[in-house]
Amino acid sequence: MSKTVTIVDNLAIAYSQLGKGKDVLLLHGWGDDHRTFDHLAKQLSADYRVTALDLPGFGGSEPPKTAWDLSNYALLLGQFCDKLALKPYAVIGHSNGGALAIHALASRKLQAERLVLLAASGVRTAKGLKRTALKVVAKTGKLATFWLPPRYRRRLQMALYGTVGSDMLVVPELQETFKKTVRQDVQADAEKLTLPTLLIYGSNDRATPIHEVGYRLVHRIDGAKIVSIEHAGHFVHHDASNQVEKLITEFIG
Repeated sequence: MSKTVTIVDNLAIAYSQLGKGKDVLLLHGWGDDHRTFDHLAKQLSADYRVTALDLPGFGGSEPPKTAWDLSNYALLLGQFCDKLALKPYAVIGHSNGGALAIHALASRKLQAERLVLLAASGVRTAKGLKRTALKVVAKTGKLATFWLPPRYRRRLQMALYGTVGSDMLVVPELQETFKKTVRQDVQADAEKLTLPTLLIYGSNDRATPIHEVGYRLVHRIDGAKIVSIEHAGHFVHHDASNQVEKLITEFIG
């Protein structure tokens, strides 16, 4: 997907767009960028106009100038859609992008007719917060980075050990944004949703386990359906791309 840059709320926002037809908006997770959806976007572009943006602070987009929470990101999403004249038919969000989608739709900063949540986060239990914290796991000496895109894990591990820099740690705004974002629970937002919603989780997802996150969300979204994919992890759209794409195309059909 070729990348374009536009200015939204005085921030340079990078995005890619493929295909023609009804609009499908793709929202990546924390620490990721639009490239996580390359394969999915290509498949969907046969029938839809697919737009995937780099959220502020990630990929080719500028970081926010202050600490943001989901409400700030949701407001920017609405402005981004207005700027590009997008009228999302479907929104697809992975991990934190799923939590953002729930909040943006519930607050009506974004509107859509279908919602797909891929390993969505947003259920902020004490156990979950501990899991996603940027910290060294003392007992094993390993880092809790399994919720990050594979291409960034080594970089972050090195950064936390002080051997190289990382935007996630060096930029103060992103540190505070991370803290505000991962503490924001969207379960109350989920109860406000009325649009058809499909949740997809991997059975081996340690970052957002289906029994801790997925089932809690699906019970709060009226009429929502949930699917567990065997042997897939947090990046379920990578681990089981064909199965996920089939589920999505049938659902948003």
